[in-house]
Amino acid sequence: MDIERKWQKRWEKAGIFQANPEGDEKLFLTVAYPYPSGAMHIGHGRTYTVPDVYARFKRMQGYNVLFPMAWHVTGAPVIGIARRIQRKDPWTWEIYQKVHKVPQGELEKFTDPEYIVEHFSKEYKRIMKAMGYSIDWRREFKTTDPQYQKFIEWQIKKLKKKGLIRKGEHPVKYCPECENPVGDHDLLEGEGVAINQLTILKFKLEDSYLVAATFRPETIFGVTNFWLNPKEKYIKVKVDGEKWIISEKSYENLSQQKKDMEILEEVNPEELVGSNVENPMTGEKHPILPAYFVDPEYGTGVVFSVPAHAPADYIALQDLKKDKKLQEKYKLEDILKGMKPVNVITIEGYGECPACETIEKFKIKNQKDPRLDDATNELYKIEHAKGKMSQHIPGYHGKPVAEAREEIAEQLKSEGKADEIFDFAEHPVICRCGGHCIVKIMENQWFIKYSDKEWKNLTLECLNSLRIIPGEVKANFEYYIEWLDDWACARRIGLGTHLPWDPEWIIEPLSDSTIYMSYYTISPHLKRLPADVLDDEFFDKIFLGQENKLKIDEKTANKISKEFNYWYPLDWRLSAKDLIGNHLTFHLFHHSAIFPPSKWPRGIVVFGMGLLEGKKMSSSKGNVVLLSDAIEAHGADVVRLFLMSSAEPWQDFDWREKEVIGTKRRLEWFREFGEKISDIIGSRGLSVSETPQPSSFIGKWMMARINLRIREATKALEGFQTRRALQEAFFLLRKDVDHYMKRIKGHVDEEAEDVLRYLLSVWIRLMAPFIPHTAEEMWEKYGGEGFVSEAPWPRPHEEFISLEVQRAEEMVQETIKDIMEIKKILNLTPKRVHVYVAPDWKWKVLEMAYEMGKPDMGALMGQAISEGIHDDKRELADFIKRILKDIVREEHPGRIDEYKILSDAREYMEEEVNAEIIIHEDAEYDPEGKAKNAIPYKPAIYLE
Repeated sequence: MDIERKWQKRWEKAGIFQANPEGDEKLFLTVAYPYPSGAMHIGHGRTYTVPDVYARFKRMQGYNVLFPMAWHVTGAPVIGIARRIQRKDPWTWEIYQKVHKVPQGELEKFTDPEYIVEHFSKEYKRIMKAMGYSIDWRREFKTTDPQYQKFIEWQIKKLKKKGLIRKGEHPVKYCPECENPVGDHDLLEGEGVAINQLTILKFKLEDSYLVAATFRPETIFGVTNFWLNPKEKYIKVKVDGEKWIISEKSYENLSQQKKDMEILEEVNPEELVGSNVENPMTGEKHPILPAYFVDPEYGTGVVFSVPAHAPADYIALQDLKKDKKLQEKYKLEDILKGMKPVNVITIEGYGECPACETIEKFKIKNQKDPRLDDATNELYKIEHAKGKMSQHIPGYHGKPVAEAREEIAEQLKSEGKADEIFDFAEHPVICRCGGHCIVKIMENQWFIKYSDKEWKNLTLECLNSLRIIPGEVKANFEYYIEWLDDWACARRIGLGTHLPWDPEWIIEPLSDSTIYMSYYTISPHLKRLPADVLDDEFFDKIFLGQENKLKIDEKTANKISKEFNYWYPLDWRLSAKDLIGNHLTFHLFHHSAIFPPSKWPRGIVVFGMGLLEGKKMSSSKGNVVLLSDAIEAHGADVVRLFLMSSAEPWQDFDWREKEVIGTKRRLEWFREFGEKISDIIGSRGLSVSETPQPSSFIGKWMMARINLRIREATKALEGFQTRRALQEAFFLLRKDVDHYMKRIKGHVDEEAEDVLRYLLSVWIRLMAPFIPHTAEEMWEKYGGEGFVSEAPWPRPHEEFISLEVQRAEEMVQETIKDIMEIKKILNLTPKRVHVYVAPDWKWKVLEMAYEMGKPDMGALMGQAISEGIHDDKRELADFIKRILKDIVREEHPGRIDEYKILSDAREYMEEEVNAEIIIHEDAEYDPEGKAKNAIPYKPAIYLE
């Protein structure tokens, strides 16, 4: 820990991470700036370590790297948190004391939202420094800084001038606690959850309607029954002169979408079980049945059942038919007897009841089976994409499901038998203030027109011009660009920038965080300027090169403009996969609308999510490990090493304490290895330029392995594959080193000393981006020059990486293995082991075979005979048969001097097999005729 603080102070004092606009090779990367309303956890640790590793790697490669950080404090969550703290809300107090570990005295000051932001942004910065992040802190800003707000005003006005902002009404995520719409940045739970439009179907029940919300109005022809949850409360409400029966928990959501909804009375669901409702499309009667799986918060809390096409309905019906107790309670025996699934949709490869077949396929036993959701999703997608309405469906038979769905919904709406509402695709959706969110129709709201076709096309151009890692998520971006509709871009309350033309509104968090990467490039200059000089003309000049009359002197303006043009475009943007559907896609939309193509972003890296001991991390449920606690317990380098080695950035990672402790031991081994090598090689300092040229075979092998690892780790890091890079640079190289140390058996001559010095110099530098504090300490201790953070990244010497050398060492190891195997089979402890290498004619035949490419027996035999390679045709034929199958499979590594290689390794081999070894170039002694079995790369063996 002291080592970590020591190097953090030294880096800061030397200013080595301060990036200035000079030099040819620049690299600018950013990661989503945090919303500081709670403590940093290990999920954040992964998010910010990936760009730091890449920034450090590229810096060592000689790039001028800019890696900045800022604080996103726009929005309403902190206001909601402050309110709940003020009224001593027990859940909020517990979360902030127990999960976020805020001392009580400090927490009492959280009644001021600005103070919350101030507290956590300082805490984030402290922990980011403790993690050793190579950030240029001169560029730090908050999104409430007056200079930044001028920049946001400029951005939003640009969009309005282009006709990309409108006023109207729209469904939005809404927090009743904050009395404000919320975006994904405002949420504790439910980030990325979509708002779905559902059709409400009205089933008559006496003077009222049981109203069921559905994605699939076309399945109304297959209804067999209704489901109500007897454990939940239901109410009768008045809507547009009609009486609807809905769950009490769905009321708040529905009442924000249906004007003047009025509660009339409570309804006991148990009294309704066994009654019949009337199907609005077919006029048939359907019984109401009890079902505990019905979610009272989703839709209306009322569900109609289509067991032929909904796996959940089918299995619930089967469960009910087995539940004699429930049947007796509600007198359902006769009702259930004749109830069968009713087919609506025909799909190729499925019968009359696709849901039954899907249940069988997924081996689902009952309605609590976790695979039920997967079964439902699979069948829904297949029916939507390939299904057609069955022949017996009047007026719609033969129509594709998607088409029929729209038409049936419209028909029922026009007849007053259906309506529509909006709801979340998943529940719960929880605001950072702790409030449960609902869907609300906002009126007179300002929207960004992501629905604009021309803008979508321009954004697709932007998408196609950049590199996305991993490549497969490009399809997600294409989907969201097409799918995105108009976005509510302003709120009534919260921190942030006011809409310049309608100051009652404040620009919401996701809308003010789309092109802020450009602001980093000039933020140090803007801190020195008063906000009132930063008008539209100023930003037009800086970002778009327009010549305008400015409120600042031309020299300053040119300097600022020059810095922006040096750093932009952004080379890499890193963010979480759940932000593809909003922030990352908005990032592309806004860049394409405001900047010319030469300034569009060049690359995006998408992160996976974090798990804790196999479970999803959630601050609101207390299922997190704070990053500060992890650093305290294990040290920053251990945390970094674990996070980077456990999964690739785009994969989900799982923080497991046992495995973290294992990582700590590996890091300790690395430090101890440095000590061991230092003792061997003496006081001569580490060099970045000396490359040994060993003459011994094992020395050449070790040089080949080191350079192979350099090459592969470099290639992996270029593609942000941190796990693969560490596999090569740490775990596999360690195996290579262990093998080398075993081979030289502690006999360290001058050559081995040079190889080990080279190895240590390379290895510390390869590990520097991952474990920077440990690497700096080792670099200094063993005589490296300057900071290892600024040392050149190791360059692979391709001339050392030889397949021939690789195969040669494999031959040595395989020969030892074969000797041990023969000893075991014969149950023999030999005094001597005779090893026979392949004769010259076999090498010639092998080379001939590789030259042919895809040789056949006849052609190869013919050529070998015509060239007089070997007199014994039978022996020649046997050898050709033996090698033919390997020729197609493998690359030819070239001829190796088996006699020299084995002679060189003889002492090592003797120790391994505990016997004298005699290497035969010619079979002058071969009492059992074993020599004829020798083939290239596989010597023959005789034990005596």
